[in-house]
Amino acid sequence: MSGPDVGFLVVYLALLLGLAWPLGIYMARVYANQTLPLDAVLGPLERGLYRLAGTRPEAEMDGRHYAGAFLASNMLGLLVVYALQRTQAWLPLNPDRLPPVPPDLAFNTAVSFATNTNWQNYGGETTLSYLTQMAGLTAQNFLSAAAGMAVLAALARGVARREARTLGNYWADLVRGILHVLLPLSVLLSIALVSRGVLQTFAGSARAELIDAPCIGEGGGKTGQTIARGPAASQVAIKLLGTNGGGFFGVNTTTCAVGGGGQRPDANRAVRQRTGRQPVERDS
Repeated sequence: MSGPDVGFLVVYLALLLGLAWPLGIYMARVYANQTLPLDAVLGPLERGLYRLAGTRPEAEMDGRHYAGAFLASNMLGLLVVYALQRTQAWLPLNPDRLPPVPPDLAFNTAVSFATNTNWQNYGGETTLSYLTQMAGLTAQNFLSAAAGMAVLAALARGVARREARTLGNYWADLVRGILHVLLPLSVLLSIALVSRGVLQTFAGSARAELIDAPCIGEGGGKTGQTIARGPAASQVAIKLLGTNGGGFFGVNTTTCAVGGGGQRPDANRAVRQRTGRQPVERDS
């Protein structure tokens, strides 16, 4: 291992250990229902979600009811993800007109994301619409991670309280974990990813003209390449924070960095000079 590699590891571990303490204190305040910095912004949304769900966050649950709520939320997420995959051909945000996902693959993906295993047995850009990726997989990345955090909070309460019969309110733990922990961190990471060129767009796949078209077969040549696009940065952010699998593209976390319309600006100029055409344009 080289000197720079050792230095990188030392810096990484220092940052990891340095951030763990303040983040742990902050998360303890979240699950203890204490005052938080973003209450003025997220408080009305949090209370609205409680009213919508018909739950009182101060009403604590025993272990049986807490486990039942946990299983119910995961089952609901599984059904929603499955339904989105099976009906995506008739839903909006499908610019590439992708067909419904086959039943077996849709069920496998729904179960995988509900259990936070996120096994990717598909190519995201060729299988799932933008709506399925966002409302299904990205949302489930939040829900499954927050559900695991809620169970950990309940376990900590059970150990600390010893003789108490209640473990907290699962729905309150789920909502607060999403709104006050995962969502702010995801927004910050998404902005950082977009600033470095990671894709975040609702435009469909793009067409790029090749500078040197390779020969295919005896009499033909490939003159262009289809470049997958989509709202990738927002999904990559929560995927990494929740330590999830299942990236936006088939290559998982490896995403396209864009500049000058989807390619490097110097490559764009070379294509225009050679062909007289704009190198990247929307597919019809």
